[in-house]
Amino acid sequence: MLEKKIIKIIEIFTLGFVFPILVVYFSLSNYILIFLWIIFLYTFIIFIKLYKEANLFKNAFNLIKLRKYFFFIILRWFFALIVLYYFTKFLFPEKLFLLQKNDNTLLYKIFILYPIFSAFPQEFIFCTFFFKRYKSLFKNEKTMIVMSSLIFCFAHIFVINWVAPLLGIFGGLLFALTYSKTKSLLLVSFEHALYGNTLFFLGLGWFFWGGSVGN
Repeated sequence: MLEKKIIKIIEIFTLGFVFPILVVYFSLSNYILIFLWIIFLYTFIIFIKLYKEANLFKNAFNLIKLRKYFFFIILRWFFALIVLYYFTKFLFPEKLFLLQKNDNTLLYKIFILYPIFSAFPQEFIFCTFFFKRYKSLFKNEKTMIVMSSLIFCFAHIFVINWVAPLLGIFGGLLFALTYSKTKSLLLVSFEHALYGNTLFFLGLGWFFWGGSVGN
């Protein structure tokens, strides 16, 4: 039991802290999407092999539960949208609606591809895998929620600016809370995609992607 616990501690420390530091140190930020999917495949294989979750999507399609939290998520997002708009307008006016000014086509592509290739694998790693794999390391679920949000925040240091980690800590907390209440990978991935696409729509997405690296 102790040996398994040590392995999990090493694993969470490596994936959550060492790996992001190495990405920054070796200037590999441009390949972050590839690394994300490598980690996703690693965690998915472990998840299926060790936990044999035949009901992985059991809660994901619980329509009654999803309907209950869906409207709450939309309402919360609406208020966040207002805050993020003024945050961008007053602090980074040159970034406001940046993609619309330069490349509408790219924005549409992001709206379609981001939920699938970024939001979904992230939420599997930081929520579904994290809450199942590391449950034994924490005294209660509140501590797990905090740790999940901290690791989610730290994972965004690769962009080398303060905006992404700052927004990441709040986003990570919201997503972890949603998953803790619903255990729905589908719902938390939708929420992540909603906020992610909103950031790109407003112009803050610049701080989360290669355009901000080194600036």
